[in-house]
Amino acid sequence: QMQLVESGGGSVQAGTSLRLSCAASGRTASITAMSWFRQVPGKERDFVATITFTRGKTYYTESVKGRFTISRDNAKSTVYLQMNSLKPEDTAIYYCAAVIDTTYYNRYRPSDYNYWGQGTQVTVSS
Repeated sequence: QMQLVESGGGSVQAGTSLRLSCAASGRTASITAMSWFRQVPGKERDFVATITFTRGKTYYTESVKGRFTISRDNAKSTVYLQMNSLKPEDTAIYYCAAVIDTTYYNRYRPSDYNYWGQGTQVTVSS
């Protein structure tokens, strides 16, 4: 089993920054990659960014490239999402997710992830 706990959400003005954290506990030695997704009411959960735990490779959705940075601290089994230049369209619930014990997965597909956090709300006002 694994538990993921997000923190760092909040309400901010456009153009400012937030840093989300996701701390994993339990089967952390089995983590292949951790990702951030976001979801607004009535819409699907969308991929934001991912990082592999072995090599630290990162991938981002196009709309956040150059503004968001995902990083990891393997010793703490924690992943961060630094969000700069926030826009109102970044408003969503942000979820942390983990893939374990496999390298065969689609990083963009929520159903390929084994564990999820409870989500943290990010609200960006103009």
